[in-house]
Amino acid sequence: MIRIYFIFAFLFAYYFMSHKYKHIFFDLDHTLWDFETNAALTLKDIYIQFNLKEKGVDDFNNFYKKYSHYNNLLWDKYTKGIIKQEVLRWKRMWLSLLEYNIGDQVLAKAMSDVFVENLTTKVHLFPYTIEILKYLSSKNYILHIISNGFEKTQISKLRNTQILAYFSSIITSEKSNSLKPHIDIFNYALKTTNGNKENSIIIGDNLQADIIGAVNAGIDCIYINHLDQQKSDIANYTIFHLKELENIL
Repeated sequence: MIRIYFIFAFLFAYYFMSHKYKHIFFDLDHTLWDFETNAALTLKDIYIQFNLKEKGVDDFNNFYKKYSHYNNLLWDKYTKGIIKQEVLRWKRMWLSLLEYNIGDQVLAKAMSDVFVENLTTKVHLFPYTIEILKYLSSKNYILHIISNGFEKTQISKLRNTQILAYFSSIITSEKSNSLKPHIDIFNYALKTTNGNKENSIIIGDNLQADIIGAVNAGIDCIYINHLDQQKSDIANYTIFHLKELENIL
């Protein structure tokens, strides 16, 4: 009798959890869209196109590491509202070039324009992205994107990777006039999609923007730790591969 009770309790809990959520909000960059791989490929093209080796940038891999460093620093400032997107875009190139004593702002801005234009043509997704989107769609979840990325850029990424059709709404910082982790973008997302805090869940890779942002907004969240680096004690769930979502949703 006790065994039957526990089986029933397990089945009830599984049913409740699998039917608790209706709206799933995915971050895009570093969560579904492999930013690091796509950015490296784009920057490699730029390295060749602008003859950076002849200008003194002797090793592409080192140049990319410097770019990644400044990109992360400036994105953090952008997220905190310290700088505008236009500054973020060209200054990450300029600061990287300065490491090689190249103080050419015109070159940095030209590289930035080409980078932004070509980045969205790269189509590397994290493993199992399309399969998990198909799986979740088949279970009648309503899928959305919630991103601090730029509106036109993010839609181009989704379109070029052929996953745009899976998402009912694309929530961006530009459209909402707010940035994760600020609560306003999460409230905007719920209002726009007719969701609520109880039937929605956020999935993202960034502890500050996605996870702390979701927790502060009172929304459940899943931390996707692709690189097995930082840990999270506040996310409802932590996964290391997109396929693990099948054990939760």
